[in-house]
Amino acid sequence: MTARKHTALPKAQILIEALPWLTRHHGKTVVIKFGGNAMVNEELKAAFAQDVVFLRHAGLKPVVVHGGGPQISAHLDRLGLVSEFKAGLRVTTPEAMDVVRMVLAGQVQRELVGLLNQHGPLAVGITGEDAHTMTATKRYADIDGEQVDIGRVGEIAETDTGAIRALLEDGRIPVISSVARSADDGHVYNVNADTAAAALAAALNAETLMVLTDVEGLYEDWPNSDDVISRISAAELEKLLPELASGMVPKMEGCLHAVRNGVNTARVIDGRVPHSILLEIFTDEGIGTMVVPDGTTDDTEAEGES
Repeated sequence: MTARKHTALPKAQILIEALPWLTRHHGKTVVIKFGGNAMVNEELKAAFAQDVVFLRHAGLKPVVVHGGGPQISAHLDRLGLVSEFKAGLRVTTPEAMDVVRMVLAGQVQRELVGLLNQHGPLAVGITGEDAHTMTATKRYADIDGEQVDIGRVGEIAETDTGAIRALLEDGRIPVISSVARSADDGHVYNVNADTAAAALAAALNAETLMVLTDVEGLYEDWPNSDDVISRISAAELEKLLPELASGMVPKMEGCLHAVRNGVNTARVIDGRVPHSILLEIFTDEGIGTMVVPDGTTDDTEAEGES
């Protein structure tokens, strides 16, 4: 009997370690940007869905925002359309925009909603177009100080979170595709999913923004070192932005926007690690990089750190 009792102890210890974080986050909104390897690896996709459903059943209010770069590129290739990028942004012709819209709302979102709903009638998919959740303006690429037209690429001008809040109040998990209609010309625009997630996190007064990516976090001195910065203030991050690799810029700009607009913490975490969301929110060690507002000194605010 003694041995049998002891085999359960590690499970009990894990649950007890999660208790303070469960208490802190109960009832709070968490916006999660889904992307990178987690989006194309079957095992990681399943683990992501389990994590999000766990958050919902643990009393949190998860909101998922997704892009779909690899899937869009693959579909454009099949149609013989060239994928061109300028200043890290996809040049989006009207023909390419039709593909973007179809892939995001008709393929990626449907698959993600299906994975979540294997665990119950929880997820509901919408796009930024629905109920004017996101309204876009045309975005230009900045190349050597010159504004370059890259087609149907947008940035968020306004958000209306009414539909999202209604779904959350009904106990649902909103899954949002990052396309938005322009109030100026009526066209639908492709919006960077990191930017969209940050804007919605701020508009929802979320407790935290979590951005899944394909690296361990923000590196202290890449490529000379693979040491990850575990915690950084908004002011410190702003100084680092000009030195970052182009792929990290929209993620870290999104984190900066979030914490400067009412979100308590923003985290960049490694989506290649199964259950990375639970590890970040509910363990003492945490993983990835956490961005905090300037002047945050209380260690109890640094969830995910020992």
